[in-house]
Amino acid sequence: MAKTVVGLFDDFAEAQTVVQDLVNAGFSRNDISIAANQTAAGDGTTGTTTGTGEGHAVGKDATIGAGIGGAVGLLVGLGALAIPGIGPVLAAGPLAAALGITAGSTVTGALIGGAGGALVGALTHIGIPKEHAEYYSEGVRRGGTLVTVNAPDNQAEEAVNILNGHNAVDIEERGAAYRTGGYSGYSEAAPAYTPEEVTRERDLYRAAPAATGTMATGTAATGKVNTGGEQVLEVVEEQLAVGKRQVQGSGARVHTYVTERPVEESVTLHEEHVTVDRRPVDRAVTGADTAFKEGTIEVTETSEVPVVSKEARVVEEVVVGKTATDRTETVRDTVRRTDVEVEEMNSAARTTGTTGTTGAMGTAGSAVPGNRVPGVQTGGRDADGSPDTRGITEKVADAVTGDRTDDKAGKPTR
Repeated sequence: MAKTVVGLFDDFAEAQTVVQDLVNAGFSRNDISIAANQTAAGDGTTGTTTGTGEGHAVGKDATIGAGIGGAVGLLVGLGALAIPGIGPVLAAGPLAAALGITAGSTVTGALIGGAGGALVGALTHIGIPKEHAEYYSEGVRRGGTLVTVNAPDNQAEEAVNILNGHNAVDIEERGAAYRTGGYSGYSEAAPAYTPEEVTRERDLYRAAPAATGTMATGTAATGKVNTGGEQVLEVVEEQLAVGKRQVQGSGARVHTYVTERPVEESVTLHEEHVTVDRRPVDRAVTGADTAFKEGTIEVTETSEVPVVSKEARVVEEVVVGKTATDRTETVRDTVRRTDVEVEEMNSAARTTGTTGTTGAMGTAGSAVPGNRVPGVQTGGRDADGSPDTRGITEKVADAVTGDRTDDKAGKPTR
């Protein structure tokens, strides 16, 4: 049985990459759908847009997909439509077919019957809960891109991994964020987002620099600390948040119908038969005999015939019910953390500011990684082999001043 995997992406380029990865993984283009806010997708169509998102046509004689490259441009039925409450939308694949779009066409929301609810209806039709379908539609309205793929059971997990690998939106968290911002439910009467509003929405959910790994090369790691000053190095780590959502699985459909079969029963029937016998006799007439009188004797035959009647009886009951069980599934992933490693600088070649000669200041030596103590990210050991318990601030200060003492333990360091 096939399953439908759905993911919402804040960035259209990311969604394009997802589609390409799905195609590269062997998923058929006929099973992949995409629905994107045209304002966020860019020049996905050429021509003049005459609609305002209130059911008007998106361009006249538009060339759909002229600006869409890669796998998305080759999906089945790539077209455009304007949906009330969302605005111009690019769609392709089975989802586009459900919305009534044909390849290269421009369709108005009024033509597809459901108007603003068309996208919600298309999603609920493939088994998405109505609440989530409205969140997904709201996400497209705010500049997001929706990707769906119909995957066989043995490939559904691979599809999920591909979408999650590109940071698909947690729809439960995003729905909660919408409601915190005043969202009270999907409405086709809501105005379409402008490009400026789409940009602000993207910035709102865009990951912080540390989450993208750019902080590792920031200037804070190479800055200098003046005497009496300090430099704060933030230790950032990711935390894994695991949510859950309902997906439609297998089920049972029970039909009742009437059939006929031949039956037979044996019954014993009683019948009477009249017999008339003539016997020759030669004797004198007596008083008991009826002489010379006319009369009639009637003898009637009777017989039994089958009488058939039918009675309906309940002979079996088929009970259809549904039970629920809970299971524990372990989710494994990787999270990142910023660790700070402090290395003392060799000051043997430092130039004095008074004589112009090179003074020998000794070799500072670098901290030895490993043997970490909880709460200390820099590692190292004291001179007697015990763990170096100095914190980050103390080690940075010691590296500048040349201090060789572990203040906490009162021991010299290596």
